[in-house]
Amino acid sequence: DVQLQASGGGLVQPGGSLRLSCAASGVSFDDWAIGWFRQAPGKEREGVACIHSRDGTDYADSVKGRFTISSDNAKSTVYLQMNNLKPEDTAVYYCAADPWLATVQPGYEYDYWGQGTQVTVSS
Repeated sequence: DVQLQASGGGLVQPGGSLRLSCAASGVSFDDWAIGWFRQAPGKEREGVACIHSRDGTDYADSVKGRFTISSDNAKSTVYLQMNNLKPEDTAVYYCAADPWLATVQPGYEYDYWGQGTQVTVSS
């Protein structure tokens, strides 16, 4: 039974930082991709970052250089360090897992999803 628990969201000022956590169970970190996605009000969900032990990491262009995804396999947790946050980063952030493909490109749907955590960037 796959379970994903996202946490760490909150309110932060522009230029600030947050670290999101995704605690996963029932997932093989050796074989599965873990991704972060976000959805802002009135917008489609978009991929933010993903990580896979074999394929490495991938990022959306909008967050490259500001966000870093990492994993702690011993804790079965994936992190998303978000620096230099901008108001346009405001969204509900979701973590997801997939046994087949590590990508943040649109059009591919991960198999398993956790609940979201709200990130609000505002002064």
